[in-house]
Amino acid sequence: MDTIVGMKTFAAVAVHKSFTEGARQVGISTKLASKYIGQLEERLHAQLFNRTTRSVTLTDTGRSYYDRCLPLIEQFDELEGLVQQRQTELAGRIRITAPTGYGSSQLVHLLQPFQDAHPKVSIELHLSDHHVSLVEEGHDLALRFGALKDSSLVARKLMDMRIICCASPDYLKKNGLPKEPSALSTHNCLLQSSTSPADNWEFNGAKGVYTVPVSGNFRANSPLAVANMAAEGLGVGRVPLYTALPFLKEGRLQIIFEAEEAKVVGLYAVYPPSRHLTGLIRTVIDHLAAQF
Repeated sequence: MDTIVGMKTFAAVAVHKSFTEGARQVGISTKLASKYIGQLEERLHAQLFNRTTRSVTLTDTGRSYYDRCLPLIEQFDELEGLVQQRQTELAGRIRITAPTGYGSSQLVHLLQPFQDAHPKVSIELHLSDHHVSLVEEGHDLALRFGALKDSSLVARKLMDMRIICCASPDYLKKNGLPKEPSALSTHNCLLQSSTSPADNWEFNGAKGVYTVPVSGNFRANSPLAVANMAAEGLGVGRVPLYTALPFLKEGRLQIIFEAEEAKVVGLYAVYPPSRHLTGLIRTVIDHLAAQF
């Protein structure tokens, strides 16, 4: 058994608390993963895991070994990445997580030229509108909008995204174009429940930023769902610009209160501080930053 492979197998099983999932992350069979862990424990003369039919947990010795071997694994990966980068041919797998709407529309288009340039790189994209734990879920990189709630993560800002108010031409023709944000109180407003607060929209006025209370008969935790319903003529939506772009280009939505827009949200590339940036991860982040 190669020592590094054994350590990577051990770390994957420790993170996922499962031989099956840990083996999948490393790309080997569950039987081989169990064999590697057994060989590692035999060489160390120590039990690393408590095993039952329902769970796999670290022993105290296993926890100490994990804390010390993880930086070594990451430094080894970084060394390999730097060598690969110098050879100008990147290879390997990178696991990225991103919001569903942004990932399925904008991000895939940004990643396509990267994969054309680096055909030996395998990208595994996990889309979710909920923030997942990068370490526990085994992700190398996350794309996230807004203020970062987890201060333990390292973030690189890629861009600012406008938050716009929009409605369909049919809705505005039927219900009238509101002349100022305060008039939204008489309109059906489509709420994005993943923002806080969802029913108080910010605008920029002569005296600075102010809020307008809004309400409506539809809310969703996805900005894409709000944009879709606005395009169907249900009401006025407030969403990130990228979500509305396809509908704006088709003429199914139009922006209102552009001069009064008060909010932008940052888009960040986020990674754990304990994970040294490999050449691959660094190159992906640099590529995304260059696209903006």
